[in-house]
Amino acid sequence: GSNVHEIAAEGECRVLRLDDDTGEGFMTMYRVFSGVYLMYNDFHLQSCKSEYQNAETVFCIDHCREGRIEHENGIGGRYYMEAGDIRIDRRVHHAGSVHMPLSHYHGITVGFVRGAAERSLAGAFPALQIDLQALSEKFCPQSKEILLRSNEPLNQIFSQLYHVPQRIRADYFKIKMAELLLLLDAVDPAQMTEQRQYFPAKQTDKIKQIHALLTGQLDTTFTVEALSEKFDLPPATLRKVFRGVYGAPIYQYIKAYKMKAAASMLISEKSSTVAEIAQRLGYANASKFSA
Repeated sequence: GSNVHEIAAEGECRVLRLDDDTGEGFMTMYRVFSGVYLMYNDFHLQSCKSEYQNAETVFCIDHCREGRIEHENGIGGRYYMEAGDIRIDRRVHHAGSVHMPLSHYHGITVGFVRGAAERSLAGAFPALQIDLQALSEKFCPQSKEILLRSNEPLNQIFSQLYHVPQRIRADYFKIKMAELLLLLDAVDPAQMTEQRQYFPAKQTDKIKQIHALLTGQLDTTFTVEALSEKFDLPPATLRKVFRGVYGAPIYQYIKAYKMKAAASMLISEKSSTVAEIAQRLGYANASKFSA
């Protein structure tokens, strides 16, 4: 059976719930026009299976508001979307496993089904000359994806979409879709794209194993050199790919992870002393941990 279920529907809005062993996700989807959809994505999980089957005519824009999500291109390379990133693609490489390195991801997806979308947009905005086929070819030649970083005008549109009063939502979405397409029409992909690092799946799989070891044994301190030897990855590669997957240098990430774990223990375990918690997190010096 599918891992996605509709849990609520009202008018042009549907709420879908995605269940996985590692958590759950919610997708709140609005039909803005025939062939035009806007979806709020809120995931609190580590990974899930995507059963999405692409229709050749789909053109999608994703905005990451918070968290981190892994995607794979058609030749086994993985890349990571982070806060402020905008991805434009045709959903060609979308089925399969989806990974969220920080166990959460929040953002918006806007989807256009060519043909139906063009007809409904032409009816609503007769003066708007939008060619979705041309936009698809401009941003996604050979069905590749493109990542835009820190595009202020586009980011502004998405940031406004996160705080829309319910009373004006339907009309506001319509205006914003027209504005989004106009801005995309004016963007030169060659000037706006950030050359995002792609990592071989073999390397990211090893980094995930390293992450599982580090977070599973918080009382043990591992050096990069020891991890490098154990997982057969050169130290420089290990550092670079870890940062690429998790968004922070390895030592900085683990320190922050331990502090979150400590905060959780201090709240939930009233009988444990600070010194005991320090020891369980691999700090020999309780005063250093306290600081």
